Amino acid sequence: MKWAVGGLAAAILIIGGAWFLMKGPAGSAPATLFQWQDYVDPHFTAAYEAAYHEKPGTSIFADEDEAFSKMRAGFKPDVMGPCLYSLPRWKEAGLIQPIETAKLKNWNKIAPALRNLPGISAGPGKVWFVPHYWGNTSLTIRTDLAPEYAKSQSWNILFDPKYKGRVSVLDGADDVVPFIAHMIGIDAYHMSEADWMKVQAKLRELVPQLRFVSADNTALAQGLASGEIVAAMSWRTTFAALNREHRPVAYLTPPGGIFTYVCGLVMHKDPSNQAKALALIDSGLEDDAARYMITTIGDEPANIEAVKSVPDSVFQALNVPRDLESFLKGGIFQQPLPNKEKIVSAWTEIRSGMK
Repeated sequence: MKWAVGGLAAAILIIGGAWFLMKGPAGSAPATLFQWQDYVDPHFTAAYEAAYHEKPGTSIFADEDEAFSKMRAGFKPDVMGPCLYSLPRWKEAGLIQPIETAKLKNWNKIAPALRNLPGISAGPGKVWFVPHYWGNTSLTIRTDLAPEYAKSQSWNILFDPKYKGRVSVLDGADDVVPFIAHMIGIDAYHMSEADWMKVQAKLRELVPQLRFVSADNTALAQGLASGEIVAAMSWRTTFAALNREHRPVAYLTPPGGIFTYVCGLVMHKDPSNQAKALALIDSGLEDDAARYMITTIGDEPANIEAVKSVPDSVFQALNVPRDLESFLKGGIFQQPLPNKEKIVSAWTEIRSGMK
């Protein structure tokens, strides 16, 4: 994960109108949020704006590699929104600092399964990473064009000669490598060198089957809607968008489970104003923000208290149960890939074989 920013090659800094005339009580500049495109929406900063009577600065990244490189080059936002599998890299680079959970009024609204994620604790009462939202990675398929897979719920459609040239996968190694490894019974997060050779062979087998490789939600949805592709590795948000349009689609849930990504909020090691940074984090966890997230974006909020008032129709559109806590426990959480640079390099080389 996560969000495609179609054609956006560089981060864009957007500062609320005349912010330099609207400084907060401490006289400091507004906090800056560095996030995926959908998560700089005003719904996620409204509580901050109400508290400080100013708009935060917002900067957009297309993926965590871009964000990491920009910060290593000297960009200093106050709050950032990476996904969990990137956390070790950000910690090791010394880019972030622990967050005191007692200073977040919305902390206890976060699902226990997320508050206790491995690797986020920074000691008693502190975390490196505040879970913000989660979602899934599986296949969205056209049920009318591939009815046998709607029935079997199998990911093997990716390798079915019948559908050669009519399937697609996401472009990121963090998504596609664990997915394909799981299909052949290998845990990509604990691979031996022999396992990795088998996964590479399967990836090479996959590439000739593909119509395209993309993480652009719009491109995936359009390809599925038109019938150009009959199956796409995608996030649940792609399925939800098509399902809301009453398209004949399904989001596959094979017996082995589907992948779950968790993205969160972290604080820069040297924020311009720590109180404002904490307020910006809390703002993203607000009830209104959580309800907007699940109803409009299609990701599931970490704040599970807020979704109790969300109508059943929203859960039906996403094809998830109301009991999100139990549903979370049945997923395969995405983790940091070992030897990631080697894996990314290999996947890039394999993908280059597409015609």
